Amino acid sequence: MEQSLFDVILLGIIEGLTEFLPVSSTGHLILASELLGFKGEAELAFKIAIQLGAILAVVVAYRQRFANVIAGLAHRDPQAIAFTRNIFLGFVPAMVIGVFAYETIKIMLESPLTVAIALIVGGIAILVIERMAHTARYPSVEAIPGETALFIGIGQCLAMIPGVSRSGATIMGGLLAGVERKTAAEYSFFLAVPTMTAATAYALYKNRDSLAMSDLTAIGIGFTVAFLVALAVVKGFVAIVGRYGFAPFAWYRIVVGSTALVMLLSR
Repeated sequence: MEQSLFDVILLGIIEGLTEFLPVSSTGHLILASELLGFKGEAELAFKIAIQLGAILAVVVAYRQRFANVIAGLAHRDPQAIAFTRNIFLGFVPAMVIGVFAYETIKIMLESPLTVAIALIVGGIAILVIERMAHTARYPSVEAIPGETALFIGIGQCLAMIPGVSRSGATIMGGLLAGVERKTAAEYSFFLAVPTMTAATAYALYKNRDSLAMSDLTAIGIGFTVAFLVALAVVKGFVAIVGRYGFAPFAWYRIVVGSTALVMLLSR
C-alpha cells in the first residue's frame, strides 16, 4: 500500500465524519478511494480497519453507559441484561451472514457504481420512512423486545451492500419497529461496537499476508484520525436528529449518489 500521508488522513476524516451518519461511511470511502486511486487488498483492509477508530469513539463517548451495564451484569440487573441481550441479538445476523458471504461482500466493495445507486435508493427510502406515521413504543435500548432487536439486526445486514449505510439500516429498522428516534440512533451506535470490531478483526485476518509494517503505520494514523473526528460527531448527531430528523441526510445521499452516478457513467 503506497499512499501519501494526505490520502491516509483524508480517508480517516471521511470515516470519522460518516460512520454514524446514515450516509454510508463505506460508500464514501469507496468513492473517495476511486478518486485517489486507493485500491488493492491492503487498501481494502485499511478502509475496514480505520472504522474501528470511529467505533472506539462510541466506547469513549458512552463509557459511563457501558460501565453501568457491566456493573449491572455483575449484579444481574434486569436493565443491564436486557441491554446486553438486545446488542447480542442485533449483532448475530450480521456475524453469521458476514462469515459465509465474505468473498461476495468483498467483490461488492469494489464497485463504486453499486455505491452510487445504493446512496440514491437509500436516500429515497429514508424520506419515505420519515414521512410514515411512527408510534414510539420503545424509549430506551433496554425497552426494546428481543424479537424487535433481532429484526433490526436482520435489517443491518442490508448494509453489507456498499452505500446502504449500517447506521441508516439499523436506525430506519428501529423506526419501523416503533423505537423512539434518539434511541434508534443510540442503539445503532452501540450495535456498531461488536459488529465493526468483528468485521475489522476478520478483514485484517483475511488480508494478513498482504499487509506490511508500513501498512500498519498507515492504519494507525487513519485509525487515530477517525477516532478523533468521530468523537466530535457522535453526540452532535443525536442532537441534530432530535431537532431535524433524518431528511437532511436523505437529500445529501441523493445528491452525492446522483453526482457520483453521472461521473461514473460519463467516464
